[in-house]
Amino acid sequence: MISVRRHFRRLLLSSAAALFVMGAASGVQAASATDLEQDAAQSLQALYKANPTAELLGKKSKAILVFPKVVKAGLVFGGSYGEGVLLKGGKVVDFYNSVSASWGWQVGAESYAYVVFLMSDKAVSYLAKSKGWELGVGPSVVAVNEGVAKNLSTSTLKEDAYAFITDQQGLMASLSIEGTKISRVKR
Repeated sequence: MISVRRHFRRLLLSSAAALFVMGAASGVQAASATDLEQDAAQSLQALYKANPTAELLGKKSKAILVFPKVVKAGLVFGGSYGEGVLLKGGKVVDFYNSVSASWGWQVGAESYAYVVFLMSDKAVSYLAKSKGWELGVGPSVVAVNEGVAKNLSTSTLKEDAYAFITDQQGLMASLSIEGTKISRVKR
């Protein structure tokens, strides 16, 4: 009798989590180009205000990818999706999406923004010529946390790209294997 109750509770919990994940993932809608440009500008300014190192990188970068809202959800299998812009000289020159798939121990949903500062012509060229940039393949990307940010200066910038994750909301518990692909989209 106890094992039946335990099995029923697990089934009920799994079903509720699956419904939560599906609901969170369905909340992602394509924004208009104008809305996306405005959201990206706001995300970038909020990052600059919160992190002076990001502003330093922005001034030195060749281009900046800004994804103002990425939604991630998972229950064993998961994924994320977000849309963003590529800025050169402060102007939007292209639109991109960010898609990832993951598997492993994970449950929940979250949203976040992320910004990738492309520091070299090699990184910008790779993004333009590839049919999608898989993070971890191609130019090197450094994920910047508080510790890394404290040690960055104009003389220590040596990598092709630096990524900042900001504005995290929600709850996602995960130990997963994941890959993110950034691809150009038409607007």
